[in-house]
Amino acid sequence: MEKFVRVVSMAPLLLLLCFPFASAGHDYGQALSNSILFFEAQRSGYLPPNQRVTWRSNSGLYDGKANGVDLVGGYYDAGDNVKFGLPMAFTVTMMSWSIIEYGSQMAASGELGHAMDAVKWGTDYFIKAHPEPNVLYGEVGDGNTDHYCWQRPEDMTTNRQAYKISPSNPGSDLAGETAAAMAAASIVFRRSNPAYSRELLSHAYQLFDFADKYRGKYDSSITVAQKYYQSVSGYNDELLWAAAWLFQASNNQYYLDYLGNNGDSMGGTGWSMTEFGWDVKYPGVQTLVAKFLMQGKAGSHTAVFQKYQQKAEYFMCSCVGKGSQNAQKTPGGLIYRQRWNNMQFVTSASFLATVYSDYLTSSRSTLQCASGNVAPNELLSFAQSQVDYILGDNPRATSYMVGYGNNYPQQVHHRASSIVSYKKDSSFVSCRGGYATWFSRKASDPNLLTGAIVGGPDAYDNFADQRDNYEQTEPATYNNAPLLGILARLNAGHGGYNQLLPVVTTQPKVAPLPKVAPASPAPSSSPIAISQRKTSSWISKGVTYYRYSAIVTNKSAKELTNLKLSVSKLYGPIWGLTKAGNSYGFPSWINSLPAGKSMEFVYIHSASPANVLVSSYSLA
Repeated sequence: MEKFVRVVSMAPLLLLLCFPFASAGHDYGQALSNSILFFEAQRSGYLPPNQRVTWRSNSGLYDGKANGVDLVGGYYDAGDNVKFGLPMAFTVTMMSWSIIEYGSQMAASGELGHAMDAVKWGTDYFIKAHPEPNVLYGEVGDGNTDHYCWQRPEDMTTNRQAYKISPSNPGSDLAGETAAAMAAASIVFRRSNPAYSRELLSHAYQLFDFADKYRGKYDSSITVAQKYYQSVSGYNDELLWAAAWLFQASNNQYYLDYLGNNGDSMGGTGWSMTEFGWDVKYPGVQTLVAKFLMQGKAGSHTAVFQKYQQKAEYFMCSCVGKGSQNAQKTPGGLIYRQRWNNMQFVTSASFLATVYSDYLTSSRSTLQCASGNVAPNELLSFAQSQVDYILGDNPRATSYMVGYGNNYPQQVHHRASSIVSYKKDSSFVSCRGGYATWFSRKASDPNLLTGAIVGGPDAYDNFADQRDNYEQTEPATYNNAPLLGILARLNAGHGGYNQLLPVVTTQPKVAPLPKVAPASPAPSSSPIAISQRKTSSWISKGVTYYRYSAIVTNKSAKELTNLKLSVSKLYGPIWGLTKAGNSYGFPSWINSLPAGKSMEFVYIHSASPANVLVSSYSLA
């Protein structure tokens, strides 16, 4: 992110009007695939064998070495080569929230595995960055030296010093957001990788305690972050945010009580906000607490939680233009908050509107606004209008997602994409030479930064596709993260949502098996069908065990390759699949499935059928 200090008023802020559904008809599934792909271009460290953004290479391989810690990995935040902890953690939290709410929709489009990989790339790094309970590394590299150079990550000659927070140099906002990210991600992996999920939750507990006990703003300790990611809102919002995610992940009453007992003093019930992003978390907290209230979990804190909900609904009403105050918008209908990377607020606000729409639908409620009642589908319509604007339904007919549509930014303010790929030409690009040769080059980027959401247009829908126009052409990970959930939701249609049901259970529960196990076919639009049936049962030491047969059928006219399955609620052994990380693939004796053919795998456990979903695949 280029040099920038935001000024945020903590008084009631303004947001936006709502616009009707666009009629262009966008391919939300393709946009979802692209959005996830962008995160692979932002990877730091040793790239994995399944890396799909092939113009990138390994980078930052000595990060942390000078500090005696391994900090290889993680994400570059935007168009630069610095690893900033606060926006990276927010990015992971929002990707995780997207999966928690709409993971089944991602699975139906074959993108769940890729989305989970994107989350894990971040959490693997956070585990390294948290080597002790009260120590967290919050930045690698510094913006001053980095912004003096225009180099590929593979060529970096800039300072890679690592900066940390500790009891003597606290950072409650950084530790709190990282705790939220770890807690949310623990939900994502609870079924597919229980041991990893427990590890993440353990880090989340420690980070929350660290943040709460040793209070202070992180940019007072990591002062090099002040020009780039200053914590204007302070840390109370991150403490509440972390508590909300820890309650959702653990169902531990302590964190619910924390939200109830501290809501007034920490601003959760007081701030009427319309900005939600890497700095200001209040609307996110208020939305989550409203969810807990609708789920009937508030208990003795009902009165306090109702005040949280009132503030959440202030945010939502302003989105649809029916609040007591409504924010600025462009003539074309886009949320407009600021000239610098405005899209971050568009995607974050649209995500909250999307999930709250489904919360209201699940609870059979409507939104009570100053200008009248708002039906849940109006909130979803608002979110869709913002997404459609991003994808090209705007006065310029410009897609602000790189690689989507026919007219998208060609000169992105991004070091890696604007310099020839290291794999194509490994000649060293010097610090200042990169500016002279590549930054100033008035031509399209040599590498397509597929899926990147750039900063976007100004208050009048104007946009200049120029590399030095960093306010409008620089992308960021936190622009994309909230978009994953919205795109998955829009791609899946408008039926069958009950977001107030528990996402997962803390411990697996054994339920009696019906006489005929229900089949779990893939959606009819999918080229892959999955059916399951019980083939036998027996009793051992008073426990009834069942053998299940699962049939995977290739319904397409093409050969099925690179199949990845997500198998959750599995509490016993499985045969006929090969496990690779958090997913399952073809058995070792085959590597593809011809058109119209089927394969079988079996498993045994003492519960109802496991959940088998398609994470990803290819058709040759």
